[in-house]
Amino acid sequence: MGEDYCAFAEELAAAAGRVALEYFRRPLKVDDKAAGVPGKEFDPVTEADRAAERLMREMIAARYPDHGIAGEEFADTNAGAELVWVLDPIDGTKSFLSGFPLWGTLIGLMERGRPVLGLMSQPFTGEIFVGWGGKARYRGPAGARDLKTRACGDLAAALLTTTSPQLIEDASDQARYRALEEKVRLARYGGDCYGYCMLADGQIDLVAETGLKLHDIAALIPIIEGAGGVISDWQGGTPNKGGRILASGCPSLHEAALEILNS
Repeated sequence: MGEDYCAFAEELAAAAGRVALEYFRRPLKVDDKAAGVPGKEFDPVTEADRAAERLMREMIAARYPDHGIAGEEFADTNAGAELVWVLDPIDGTKSFLSGFPLWGTLIGLMERGRPVLGLMSQPFTGEIFVGWGGKARYRGPAGARDLKTRACGDLAAALLTTTSPQLIEDASDQARYRALEEKVRLARYGGDCYGYCMLADGQIDLVAETGLKLHDIAALIPIIEGAGGVISDWQGGTPNKGGRILASGCPSLHEAALEILNS
C-alpha cells in the first residue's frame, strides 16, 4: 500500500504543478495574509496557491474519502483520521511571485500523527524528492538516484541555510540563530523547502528556522531522515508539529548545532 500512496502523491504533485506553472512568471493577484497584524512579515498567498490546493483536495477526496486533509489555504477535513494528507501547494510563495524557482509543492502523509511519506516537487525544474520507508530518492534532469546527506562534523566547515533571518521574530531566537551562523563557513538565504532538499542531497549541511507550521515541514521530515539526516526542534525533540526546526546532515553536527542554539 505504501507504494500506492507514493504513486498517488506523484499524481497529486503533477496535477498541482500543472496548475502552478499556469501562473508562474505571469501577472498575479497577491493577497497578504498578515495584513493588519502588527509586526508580522508580509505573508503572501496567490490564486495559484488556492487553485493547486483545491485540485489536490478534490483528488484525495475522490481516491481516499476516509483520509484526512490538512492544508495551508483551507480548513482541515477529517483531521482525526488515521491517515492525513498534509499539503502546501506552493511552499516559497515569495520566490514564486518573484519569478525565482526556489519553491515547491509539498505533499506529506501522516499516520497517527507521524510523517511516513514526503514529497517535494519543483515542476519548473522538473525535480522530485521523495522520502518513504526509510529511504529517499531524487528524480530530475540529473537522472534518478538515492539521496544521501553528507557527513560534516565541524561547524566551521558547514554550509547553513535559512529562508530569511527576518522571519525569526523572537529576539532570543534571533540571537541564538546568529550565534549559530557565526560558527559556520557559509550561510545562504531564500531556499524555503528547496534548502531541506539540498541538505538531503548532500549539498549543504544545516537548516535552521522558526515559526514553521505542519504544512511547512511534514513532507520534508521523511526526505531528510530517509537520506540519513537528522531533524528535530531546537531542543532536540520531535519536529512533527513544526515550530523551531533544525535539520542536519549527520548526528554529530546536529548535536554541535543544538549546543549553540541552547547555549
